[in-house]
Amino acid sequence: MEREMRIPAALRRGDKVAIVSPASRIDGALIEGAARVLRDEGFVVEVMPHAKGVCGSFSGSVAERLDDMRRVLEDESVRCVLCSRGGYGAVHLLEELDRMPEVMFDKWLVGFSDITALHALWRRKGVASLHGAMAKYIGRGRDFACYGMELDVLKGGCCDLSVGGSVWNRAGRCEGQVTGGNMAVFGGLAGTRFDPVAEGDILFIEDIAEPIYKVERMMWQLRLGGVFDRLGGLMVGQFTDYRSSADFSVMEEMIAGMVADYDFPVAMGLPVGHIEANHPLVLNRRAVLEVGQEGVKLTYS
Repeated sequence: MEREMRIPAALRRGDKVAIVSPASRIDGALIEGAARVLRDEGFVVEVMPHAKGVCGSFSGSVAERLDDMRRVLEDESVRCVLCSRGGYGAVHLLEELDRMPEVMFDKWLVGFSDITALHALWRRKGVASLHGAMAKYIGRGRDFACYGMELDVLKGGCCDLSVGGSVWNRAGRCEGQVTGGNMAVFGGLAGTRFDPVAEGDILFIEDIAEPIYKVERMMWQLRLGGVFDRLGGLMVGQFTDYRSSADFSVMEEMIAGMVADYDFPVAMGLPVGHIEANHPLVLNRRAVLEVGQEGVKLTYS
């Protein structure tokens, strides 16, 4: 039976937003830029102690990053957890954070790419989360393409998506919870207790700088693991910074072949991922996906 997900409360002026770096290190100036933007919106911003830290390629040791995340989750006044960037490293925190009570996760998690691991944890805890721009991008303020849209969603606004069609699309309609995120990170969780795909889900995938053959290998892992058998629908965002191969001219061609044996609707080329116009998606929330000749609509329940 599908689990009903809890939706964090909409943000209001005076609410506290905590900026964390659960994975790779980041230029502290980008965090300060995002903090200024959010304070101008009327939010109270707390930059966690190790958010601007350096420990090899990470923002801190596993213990330091865990400490920041524990403090954020334990603080009832924090209404939004804004990740500074992705990179790699969020998976280090899953086992320990999973021990924390579900009620502590009832706050917005915002991020994408490597933060897919934390979205899967929020899913496990029964809470919706926002696949969207991080501090690295928000620091650019209102000039950033999706700043206003993301802020509107966090304040309780609509997150529906409507785009034109693609020759690689497969028509159909389905209703289910939207899940997934970065292909490499999501694929690494398949078959674990953090695997976020349940029966009837609408899976979203995107990635950056992954060769077509590597993405095909990940797709085979999902297929052989039975993930495609339980999907209600598939949404494919932007796969950027890759080269064509001798076997496939574009990524969409390979993906279309991988799911040709199934009958769920498929929407390709959605404006979500490592791009300027990164449309926010609410993960772990129920929506209706409609794919037709005219285009694609994702409407949240």
